[in-house]
Amino acid sequence: MAEQQLGVLKALDLAKTQLYHFTAIVIAGMGFFTDAYDLFCVSLVTKLLGRLYYFNPLSEKPGSLPPHVAAAVNGVALCGTLAGQLFFGWLGDKLGRKKVYGITLIMMILCSVASGLSFGDKAKGVMTTICFFRFWLGFGIGGDYPLSATIMSEYANKKTRGAFIAAVFAMQGVGILAGGFVALAVSSIFDKNFPAPSYAVDRALSTPPQADYIWRIIVMFGALPAALTYYWRMKMPETARYTALVAKNIKQATQDMSKVLQVDLEMEERAEDFIKDPRLNYCLFSKEFAKRHGLPLLGCTSTWFLLDVAFYSQNLFQKDIFSAIGWIPKAETMNGINEVYMIARAQTLIAFCSTVPGYWFTVAFIEIMGRFAIQLMGFFMMTVFMFAIAFPYDHWIKPENRIGFLVMYSLTFFFANFGPNATTFIVPAEIFPARLRSTCHGISAATRKAGAIVGAFGFLYAAQPQDKTKTEAGYPPGIGVKNSLIMLGVINFIGMLFTFLIPEPKGKSLEELSGESEVRKSLGSHNVVFSTSSC
Repeated sequence: MAEQQLGVLKALDLAKTQLYHFTAIVIAGMGFFTDAYDLFCVSLVTKLLGRLYYFNPLSEKPGSLPPHVAAAVNGVALCGTLAGQLFFGWLGDKLGRKKVYGITLIMMILCSVASGLSFGDKAKGVMTTICFFRFWLGFGIGGDYPLSATIMSEYANKKTRGAFIAAVFAMQGVGILAGGFVALAVSSIFDKNFPAPSYAVDRALSTPPQADYIWRIIVMFGALPAALTYYWRMKMPETARYTALVAKNIKQATQDMSKVLQVDLEMEERAEDFIKDPRLNYCLFSKEFAKRHGLPLLGCTSTWFLLDVAFYSQNLFQKDIFSAIGWIPKAETMNGINEVYMIARAQTLIAFCSTVPGYWFTVAFIEIMGRFAIQLMGFFMMTVFMFAIAFPYDHWIKPENRIGFLVMYSLTFFFANFGPNATTFIVPAEIFPARLRSTCHGISAATRKAGAIVGAFGFLYAAQPQDKTKTEAGYPPGIGVKNSLIMLGVINFIGMLFTFLIPEPKGKSLEELSGESEVRKSLGSHNVVFSTSSC
């Protein structure tokens, strides 16, 4: 029997790609641009924070953040994001996607600015306040994950839904790239106007007081793109699937989508019988949910967790790996502003050559290959390239082999984004019922951030040299990095195995994937009438 669904939802599924699709991509995508910028820009300035607030005049080396402080600065936003994904994911199903969407954006704007205005000139005060505001920044960012994915999936048509959601997520890559460009521009301007000697020449002057503005400007810039999209977010109507299936107001859903699609829609008969059927009212913690969606939810949560242990470890600590192989000069040979520039240059090059193309390859091929194939391929290739740089690590850290290392390292990012980093975001927005969609996506995303926290805190310590006496005696650094990279390769392989729990959503409607159309079949079909006349 052919699939049956509410007519207004069928009209959305069959709608041709038009302007409102691209408007929704831009509005939701700018949220992800801000998310990525705010989460990853801190890795560009942690070295500078160490020079500014942990400088020891008696030391022969520049100041650096103690491991526990570095872990807190890098990881506290991830903790906030985890909490925000769970809370706002649940709230999005209770109050509606649109109402909660504005709240998350306001939090992101205010906390981005507040993070850069951290109080005091002493290390303890500055680090405490930046961690406080970055936690709440992460809390707002967390809400953007389930809401943006759910809104885009519920607005999209059936044929290009995966590509549209992937395009929203691809703005994360643009945000990472923008963070690098902003850091390059700001450090260049300050280096030109406030030149400082290298650390080796004059330790006391190598980080001028004006450098304190650099990290603040970089961090606060993230508020700008979020502020620019607030008005347009508030103008978006609530999604038809929430209004019809959760709020149970089919008349309003039909009116809203008539304006969005620019067609005349008429509400069908017996629609109320469908949305009020008790077979659609099982809750999250029920045997029926476990029977229908338990294994897919396990697949979504486990693969996202495993991916982010590896992905965030790589992203947040690129600078440590680049330093270990000698691509970034030793801190003692440059001043603080130069160091920001060198770190930003390295990370921007990786993002431009591998991270960003990976996202857009997913956009281009997801409706051809499908979610399952892309995710399986991505995990497999990440495993291969991680092992390829980890086992012969002593070979790669030699100066003449650095280019080869960077190519191999970049390919792990490419296949992360043309792979599970994109698909793990897309699938949870497609396979769960409308009344639980945002909640389940929030749960899946929260396990991602749990993996990111493990990566941020765990890799920081695992990557330290195992024997400091050998390092101080002149042995090559990176013994800890090598073992950590091997561990990340194993994690990617396990992620590949858990991918087999995830269904393929390609070419199916959201109601067919969630099982909501099964009830519709038993009631019979009275389709909505829609025409091409303009409203």
